[in-house]
Amino acid sequence: MSQLAMVIDLNRCVGCHACAIACRAEWAVPVPYRRNWVKRAGPEKTPKGMSFTFYPGLCNHCDHPMCITVCPVDPEERTFKSKDGKMKKMAVRATFKDPFTGVVLIDKERCIGCGNCVEACPYGARYLNEELDDPKADKCTFCVERLEHNLEPACVRTCISGARIFGDLSDKNSEVYRLVSTKNPLRLTSKEVNIGPNVYYIGKEKDLFLVKKTFAPHERKWENVKAPSRRRVIQAAIKGLTKAI
Repeated sequence: MSQLAMVIDLNRCVGCHACAIACRAEWAVPVPYRRNWVKRAGPEKTPKGMSFTFYPGLCNHCDHPMCITVCPVDPEERTFKSKDGKMKKMAVRATFKDPFTGVVLIDKERCIGCGNCVEACPYGARYLNEELDDPKADKCTFCVERLEHNLEPACVRTCISGARIFGDLSDKNSEVYRLVSTKNPLRLTSKEVNIGPNVYYIGKEKDLFLVKKTFAPHERKWENVKAPSRRRVIQAAIKGLTKAI
């Protein structure tokens, strides 16, 4: 299986927020929600020296995403097709991982807006769009719609310093494969939370140390996720009946 991934070079990131603004403009993300973000880290002393850097974050399209596990929507069989024509059938919930790209997506038609996935994500990468009459979960998708037209994700296209590198980890000729294989990149994991994020960070040791210390998740949020509220379940049922009629 392919796995689309992103490498972020902290040496190049200048904290301009162009990536976050481009994402908001591309997908009409309402304030105060966001699909990606840039946060400041430091200045702070580390074992490797004084550090001041930035943490650009987004959905990590994890190897083992807990947002999928907690989705209460009944699995439904779906057929996926790769670019080279291969087919695969699998049962998926409202949120799922594409078997050919590794991208974690949300089926807005099936999402009941319960917010379970939002609460479960240890990276805070999802939000429940309450601006909609029928609230839905939303997040970064690696701009799959742009990828279908051979375009880069909006954040990558807009980065003024070339700090974001995007590609397929299964392609040994890709730049992301080279960087991940040779640069000893940071994945934001911890002993408590290690679900295989596919956003990698490279840069100075002191900056990587500070980003990991400050932003790596330590709380297993999915273990505390409650069942969807009765209101959300009733809303979903009414919606389904309305469609049937």
